[in-house]
Amino acid sequence: MNTNGKKPKKPLIFYYLIAAAVLLLLNLTIVPQYMGRQFKEVDYGTFLSMVDGGSVKQAVVENNTVRFIAEDENGNNINYKANIVSNSDLSNRLYEAGVRYGQDVPEEMNPMLALLLSWILPLAVLLIVGRMISRRMGGMNTMSFGKSGAKIYAEDQTGKTFADVAGEDEAKDALREIVDFLHDPKKYAEIGASLPKGALLVGPPGTGKTLLAKAVAGEAKVPFFSISGSEFVEMFVGMGAAKVRDLFKQAGEKAPCIVFIDEIDTIGKKRGGGFEGGNDEREQTLNQLLTEMDGFDGNKGVVILAATNRPESLDKALLRPGRFDRRIPVELPDLAGREAILKVHAKNVMLSDSVDFNSIARATQGASGAELANIVNEAALRAVRMGRSSVCQEDLEESVEVVIAGYQRKNASISQHEREIVAYHEIGHALVAARQSNSAPVHKITIIPRTSGALGYTMQLDEDERFLMSKDEAFNKIATFTGGRAAEELIFGSITTGAANDIEQATRLARGMVTRYGMSESFDMTALETVTNQYLGGDTTLMCSPETAAKVDAEVVSLIKKAHEKAIGILKADMDKLHELAGYLLEKETITGEEFMKILNE
Repeated sequence: MNTNGKKPKKPLIFYYLIAAAVLLLLNLTIVPQYMGRQFKEVDYGTFLSMVDGGSVKQAVVENNTVRFIAEDENGNNINYKANIVSNSDLSNRLYEAGVRYGQDVPEEMNPMLALLLSWILPLAVLLIVGRMISRRMGGMNTMSFGKSGAKIYAEDQTGKTFADVAGEDEAKDALREIVDFLHDPKKYAEIGASLPKGALLVGPPGTGKTLLAKAVAGEAKVPFFSISGSEFVEMFVGMGAAKVRDLFKQAGEKAPCIVFIDEIDTIGKKRGGGFEGGNDEREQTLNQLLTEMDGFDGNKGVVILAATNRPESLDKALLRPGRFDRRIPVELPDLAGREAILKVHAKNVMLSDSVDFNSIARATQGASGAELANIVNEAALRAVRMGRSSVCQEDLEESVEVVIAGYQRKNASISQHEREIVAYHEIGHALVAARQSNSAPVHKITIIPRTSGALGYTMQLDEDERFLMSKDEAFNKIATFTGGRAAEELIFGSITTGAANDIEQATRLARGMVTRYGMSESFDMTALETVTNQYLGGDTTLMCSPETAAKVDAEVVSLIKKAHEKAIGILKADMDKLHELAGYLLEKETITGEEFMKILNE
């Protein structure tokens, strides 16, 4: 049942079937009729020869013209006509030849009617059906080629202001000047200052770049044009450039306004790479964008904002002064920023008095604004599942674990022996961390399997926000990563695949110490590795000879081996506590950092 009062849209196949039925009807009815009424003109002598040859079957005379039907060499009936030179004995001649005279010969069709039926009518049918299909697809037709397709928000339609953006105070401060200019451009014109034409928002995914752009438009109360870089990419060369021209034409008509291009790296990649002619459309679109940014007057109040998480891939011409003058970082939020973001997203959520956003913010170091919003939503959904009318601290803590490690696998069938291995493994991590001076405190230990594949995990939380890590802290962290495997070796005398993620993280950190952080005595402060795609995973590339790379590998192996030996030494010295804590964890399945430290310090 349709409840919104609108007719449901029919599928495209419906319109294709209509077009096929109409064309089939034309071919089966009207077309054969008028095709049969087209006459091939011959001279009178040929007509008489055909009569004498016996190929003429029917004939009719009107005025000075004879229309007749004759067989060709294949036995097919063909319509003919001829101008009569003399018909004194024509009737007798036709009678003697056995021609049916004056019967069943169709009249010749008017040429204008033939044109109408053969060309105009089928074309009209196709245009009508095409129009129906284009409306079904959202109004796209041939007349829309070259149109930008940008979403245009009026002054009060973005619905966002700087109050809706938390955790990005530096970015907001950099954009407030743009808002002030759009409010009062005369103030800047009088002193001779011109506003930067464009501002580039760069940062990891989910940090709120698009939200910031909408907030700028909402604060300035000006129209907001929003378009994605991928919408400029077309199959036909030149269409992307036409869309750019149309976008800037519309923006000029509605100035002052803001034009926001999301994911600009789609069309703004560096030129010159690849094969010649392989990227004509993308390069023409970029060239048109560069031209348009040079061509409009910045004092009119057209401000261009763009967002990307791959700034290193952008063409240098796009970043020069006069185009995107300002580069505004939109980084991952710090501790205070995460707490503010959580409060913003929890404004419309019913919260209990026990909620402590500070502890949740400390547990989500490295989370983006989008991930924090997801955490609040997951907590609200969990509260509903539990039958509560408000979100409590437990819901938020569980939602953090859901985002980090996935949902609990309540029906997972794990043998008692494997549960013991997981318990000793996790206590090994926690015990090594607790017995080292420069290590984050243990917050939670669990052996409940998660949908991410983890059979358990140990969560550590720094008491304060940390931006730097010393060499000792990095080494201790590697030792903590190896603590789980070390516990398995000591207790069971064998090793399992459970340490795969620990090994990966320990190797990454150890390699970074050697190649990027200058924490190796062998290589001192030499940069041996470079980071690419800083905001998209931070992949690294070695910048050294094969001989040096072999030495780097040896240094990394030595570093991890030393940390592993340190972890084994710590666990050997605390074997009684290792057994006691592992037994307690097996019984409870999940223990807090306070419970862990209480047993450890008894």
